[in-house]
Amino acid sequence: MPIIVSISTFNPPNIVEQKQTAQFAHELFKDDFRDIERLLAVFQNGQIQKRHFAMPLKWFEKDHSLQERNYLYVKKAVDYGIEVISRCLDNDRFLMNPLSADEVEAVFFISSSGIATPSIEARIMNHLPFLDNTKRIPIWGLGCAGGAAGISRAYEYCLAFPKAKVLVLSVELCSLTFQRNDRSKSNLIGTSLFADGAACVLMAGDEAGVKTKKLMPSVLKTESKLLPDSEDVMGWDLKDSGLHVVFSRDIPMIIRNWLGHFVNTFLKNQKLSIEEIAHFVAHPGGKKVLDAYEDTLQLSKEKTSHSRAVLSEFGNMSSPTILYVLEHFMMDEMKKGDYGLMAALGPGFSGELVLLQWGKGI
Repeated sequence: MPIIVSISTFNPPNIVEQKQTAQFAHELFKDDFRDIERLLAVFQNGQIQKRHFAMPLKWFEKDHSLQERNYLYVKKAVDYGIEVISRCLDNDRFLMNPLSADEVEAVFFISSSGIATPSIEARIMNHLPFLDNTKRIPIWGLGCAGGAAGISRAYEYCLAFPKAKVLVLSVELCSLTFQRNDRSKSNLIGTSLFADGAACVLMAGDEAGVKTKKLMPSVLKTESKLLPDSEDVMGWDLKDSGLHVVFSRDIPMIIRNWLGHFVNTFLKNQKLSIEEIAHFVAHPGGKKVLDAYEDTLQLSKEKTSHSRAVLSEFGNMSSPTILYVLEHFMMDEMKKGDYGLMAALGPGFSGELVLLQWGKGI
């Protein structure tokens, strides 16, 4: 089975404490909501302590055009992508020997927070020694489900080409989409949650010959699922000023009503139960989302402790977030044979599941 042999993350340089963003939101929204104090409780109750942004907080005090936002997205995404790929290929925590970019056969690039043609991975290839015949698979629009979906697509590639070494690169700069003049509650909630980050995973097929220093997770099976007629649950509205966030207040209820059957059916088809999953690698979309996971799947808070830690330290970075959670698990000492389940939900409304099992390195 294809195996995840290395993972790395990169945090943009501007660290903002949650109390700073709450004060910023208060000044911005106080004249638009009569119950602003009650609404701002989401900043305190969301279990986020700090976040990383591509730009300093002062940058958000002025209006910025879509052109300026997207210029910054392209520039920063390329810079952060170069850094996180380099860290992943030369990660002595996991790899016996560093790899060069010219050994990578394909790059899956995941993002939903900016637009670039040529896509970001093509621009990165001009800075790192990738071969010019490296396959490029940019995937846009999966939002918070994108990190897990990228793992799924890389798994399928490595099944087809067992000698392949494949990168999954996820970069999101959600903060650059912030709309100062959007007075919707969705924008207020997004202001309390979203952050920036980058993550990179190296996956190898059975015959790739990559040596690892510790037990690493193999991908056993994946599954995608779409909830019909749910386009208004989560996503972006594209307007003249840029991307405007869409959040339904019903997301936690939808998870409670929909996710349990999805997960239990997937595991049943693999002759497993949720009780046999030792490690739950959940995308922390927010506190209420994690609460819904726990309630629906009858999980202890211990099972979501890594997800809650990532949420607290980094906020919701959209697609890279679940890869940050996976990195936390991969730094732990695992027992051979332990099962893990990656779960992420995103626009569509959709879900992505990835069944993992820890075992010997290739």
